Amino acid sequence: MAESITGARAVPLGADLYRNHRALGFGTAAGIFVIDQLTKWIITYPLALQSQPNRQIDIVSFFRLSWVENRGVSMGFLTADGEVGRWLLVALTAFISAGVTYWLWRERRRDDALALAFVLGGALGNIVDRIRYGYVVDFADLHFGEWRPFLVFNVADAAITIGVLLLLFRALLTRDRKPTKEA
Repeated sequence: MAESITGARAVPLGADLYRNHRALGFGTAAGIFVIDQLTKWIITYPLALQSQPNRQIDIVSFFRLSWVENRGVSMGFLTADGEVGRWLLVALTAFISAGVTYWLWRERRRDDALALAFVLGGALGNIVDRIRYGYVVDFADLHFGEWRPFLVFNVADAAITIGVLLLLFRALLTRDRKPTKEA
């Protein structure tokens, strides 16, 4: 890196901006992780949802807290029936989280950094559950009568979904257009 006349190191144009995106991204991921773990702690200990009749607490007509021990990943895929499966899921999600961390570190767009932060914070929250309990604690049960637009989920699941949707939205609908060549 070049030095200026005053002896100060020259900082590449925009480097502070990327550092700010990183700080925002990793700070957001940490915040999502804390909120996820706090809500799961409240569900598991003060509310003891797993000990409630039917393992449910009705909140309003379309939302209840329902205790679900999710031993798989999204929508019940890759269910870990034993210890080997559990640790393979931990390894797989840790590997994906490492990739997301690397991507977040290098990301230059603030909106993508935030989307990646949602994915990372949620993934880390679910990894901690799987390590601690052997399953992920799901509890948010949104329903309209018998129709459920989602499976029972948690804050981490919601964050991952929002992050992935934001990344897909930007990739598919707002990608940079290549300039057309004039004849």
